[in-house]
Amino acid sequence: MDTLKIATFNVNGIQTRLAALLAWLEREAPDIVCLQELKTPDARFPAAALEKAGYGAIWQGQSAWNGVAILARDSQPLEVRRGLPGNASDPHSRYLEAAVDGLLVASLYLPNGNPQPGPKFDYKLAWFEHLIRHAAELMESGHPVVLAGDFNVVPSDFDITTPAPGKRTPCSSRSPASASSASCGRAGWTRYASVSPTGASIPSGTTSASTGNATPGCASTTCCSAPAWRTTWKTPGWIAGCAARSTPATTRRPG
Repeated sequence: MDTLKIATFNVNGIQTRLAALLAWLEREAPDIVCLQELKTPDARFPAAALEKAGYGAIWQGQSAWNGVAILARDSQPLEVRRGLPGNASDPHSRYLEAAVDGLLVASLYLPNGNPQPGPKFDYKLAWFEHLIRHAAELMESGHPVVLAGDFNVVPSDFDITTPAPGKRTPCSSRSPASASSASCGRAGWTRYASVSPTGASIPSGTTSASTGNATPGCASTTCCSAPAWRTTWKTPGWIAGCAARSTPATTRRPG
C-alpha cells in the first residue's frame, strides 16, 4: 500500500501566486492538492502551466472571490460533483469533488460568516448543514474519503490567529458558530480524523495559522476518514495517509 501526500492550500489568488505555487509543487511534489480562493474565472485558470508542471486539474472558478480546485500529480482528477446537493441556488464556488488515485477527494471553502449576527453568518451555518448531510453520506458509503480545505472553523481557541479575552468571531468556540460544531458531532464526524495542521507539533500557546492576508479568528481544518494519518508543521497543511492507488505510483518530476 503506497503513501499519498495530500495538501490543502488556500492560495488566495492563483494568478498572482502562480509562480510561488509552481515552485512549491516542484519542491514538495504532493500527489493531490486541494486549492481554495482561486479568485479567478474558469477561463483564466492556469491549467496549461499546471499540466506542464505534471499536474492534472479540475476547477470551479469565480471572479474576485472564492473558487476551488483539485490537482493530481501525473493523473487527471475525475469530477464527481461541483456544489453541495440540496444547495443548487448557491452562486458561490465553494465545493468540488473528484475521484483521484482510488480516493474520493473534495476541496471546499466554507463561508467566513462575518459579521454576526446577520445574513452572512446565517448563510455560513446553512452551508455547513448542507456539508454535514453530504459528508455523512460520503463517510457511510464505504469509500475512502478526504474532505480538505479552508473550513473557516477552528477546533479550539488554540487555533485562533488573533485571540483576545471575550472576543467573539464566527469561527471560535465563544461564538454561536459552535452550534455548527455540535451539528458536526451529531452527524458522526467525531468517528473520523480531524486534522489541524497548526497544532500538530506545537505543544502549547497560540500561533498564527498563516502569514500574509490571514483572516483573524479563522484557520484551516481538514477532515479525513483514513485510519492512518499524521500532520507536520507546514504551510499549507499536510495529511499523509495510507491509501490504495488505482494505478502504480510514478516518479516523474515537474519540469
